[in-house]
Amino acid sequence: MIAESPYTGAYPWLERRRGVWREIARYVRRDAPDVGTLVELGPGYCDFINQFPASHKIGFDLNPEMSAFAASDVELRIASAIELAGVEPGGVDLVFASNFLEHLGAGELEVLLPKVRRALSRRGRLILIQPNYRRCAGHYFDDPTHRTVFHDGNIGGWLTRHRLRPLRIVPGLLPFSMKSRLPKWPLLTRLYLHSPIRPLAAQMYVVAEPA
Repeated sequence: MIAESPYTGAYPWLERRRGVWREIARYVRRDAPDVGTLVELGPGYCDFINQFPASHKIGFDLNPEMSAFAASDVELRIASAIELAGVEPGGVDLVFASNFLEHLGAGELEVLLPKVRRALSRRGRLILIQPNYRRCAGHYFDDPTHRTVFHDGNIGGWLTRHRLRPLRIVPGLLPFSMKSRLPKWPLLTRLYLHSPIRPLAAQMYVVAEPA
């Protein structure tokens, strides 16, 4: 059962985000259909983790204000995700991150990725939604906290180096930002995700497994 969001009706713009993320969560379930333990890195408003079905949900976020948006079945840890502190080795079925890795430097990635590999179960998946530099080079560094360039040609190398085998890399799945004109409503989001043609798609989708 998908947990009800704690901000239902209270923040209309967040409610619209929630509808979009509901469809993204459904899309991700195709690649991670039976998840016992889910770990999300940097869940922010908890749009994904609140709505993805899993028996145990753990989120790592540095912003304590995000605790107000976590559903009752989400264990939101106000701590750095880089160390994955307290996560049992081999006990995680899905590690998910959206717009997260590009905020880390090379040294931090060299710490995080081996820990992700160690945390995943044998059937576990790492699923990423990332800005694809090849599709948004002119805007990639509009956010000054972006530190590392990722694109569909280099992300596989980062993962392989840390014993994570890429299974699927979709160069363009979603627009660069939620502020984009496309898509905005859940039905449009669903159609967009499953369309062979996705205008303005500048975020890639990556699925990997332990090698």
